[in-house]
Amino acid sequence: MAYTFTTLKTAIQEYTDNTESTFVGQLSRFIINAEERIFKECQLDVFRKSSQGTASSGNKFLTKPNDFLAPNSLSVINSSSNEFLLYKQVTALQDYTPNPDTTGTPKYYADWDDVSFLLSPTPDSNYTVELHYFYRPTSITASGDGTSWLGTNAELALLYGSLVEAYTFMKGEADLLQLYNARFQESLQWMKNL
Repeated sequence: MAYTFTTLKTAIQEYTDNTESTFVGQLSRFIINAEERIFKECQLDVFRKSSQGTASSGNKFLTKPNDFLAPNSLSVINSSSNEFLLYKQVTALQDYTPNPDTTGTPKYYADWDDVSFLLSPTPDSNYTVELHYFYRPTSITASGDGTSWLGTNAELALLYGSLVEAYTFMKGEADLLQLYNARFQESLQWMKNL
């Protein structure tokens, strides 16, 4: 059974037998938290995207797309091929090029913050780059028609993830919370196997 935002909220209330106003006011938050856990624990191909941009000469930072969740690969596109950059920690890039004025074709990249990658060495000219990444799709709570890929194709993971969040909020019985979490983990495994 596929879930819409409305039917999922109803299911959460029925499973928890809770219609108290503070609880009902948190239903969207429970669902969003469950979606976030799913996206971070299951990097499914359906949530991959590709985008092109420009690494600017003299700028060691590259802006991430707005819906960016996690990197898959980053490459510099030149006339004959894509040169894939190696993903490293920021400290490794700073060790490789301690002087940010050192320029060349980027060989490495790292997550700098929520909106930028750090490139090393700093680009010596403008380079077209292609980023393959996992993205954060629109939540079922915010979609125009109240549906989402998770609600249609991963309904058990979405339901049980939401129930874990809801039951944690309620400070519910440990054995039932453990059951909901086990069902959530089981449904995640099914998604990974898929």
